[in-house]
Amino acid sequence: MRHDLLVEIVHALGIEGARQARGLAVVIDVLRSFTVSAYALAGGARECRLVTTTDAARALATTMPGALVCAEEEGLPVPGIAISNSPTQIVAAELTGKVLIQRSSAGTPVAAAVSEGIDIFAASLVVASATLQACLLRHPTTLTLIASADDPEDHACAVYMETIVRGETPDLDQLLQPLRATERYKRLINGEWPGFPTDLELALQPDRFGFAMPAQRQPGYLSLRAESIA
Repeated sequence: MRHDLLVEIVHALGIEGARQARGLAVVIDVLRSFTVSAYALAGGARECRLVTTTDAARALATTMPGALVCAEEEGLPVPGIAISNSPTQIVAAELTGKVLIQRSSAGTPVAAAVSEGIDIFAASLVVASATLQACLLRHPTTLTLIASADDPEDHACAVYMETIVRGETPDLDQLLQPLRATERYKRLINGEWPGFPTDLELALQPDRFGFAMPAQRQPGYLSLRAESIA
């Protein structure tokens, strides 16, 4: 990615890292929150609304007839909510013109923790390059890449993005080796966790979509809409 900007890259982790973000904040959640957001917007949803609790998601849904709720607790489906934090389920859902209300254990609370006055982008591998393009169009001096959780895939996405900013070619397969070496990955790929293994397939496709997901602060939630990159 060619550019003439001198950009300081800061790596941060979780809610505390979000609170300390400088410049532009890119909040990364690969498995699975912001992969879900990207597939929802690509599938016709007009907006994703991010909240920090399942109760907040349910309450917001009562004010919006036709809105869909997507939530998980500790990575597991929530009783009474049909759509978990699963891109597989999102791909299968009819989302045209609808609002998706999202609650997750990592991505949504971490995004909410970014300080007022700091612009936020939600990101995952499927929108990584488009997110960087959108960020660089704002001419930042500092870019804070926040891994929502201390998981290999979020760190891999952050390094992938930094490498692109530096004008180099990232080796994503190598970056994802720590993920593939974990017991967690083996459980996911063997279908021992709800929503997987097809979620993995969808989530680990780099740069599938050509739009970014800037977050706008609204009372009680963050709003994501697709920002196309020409």
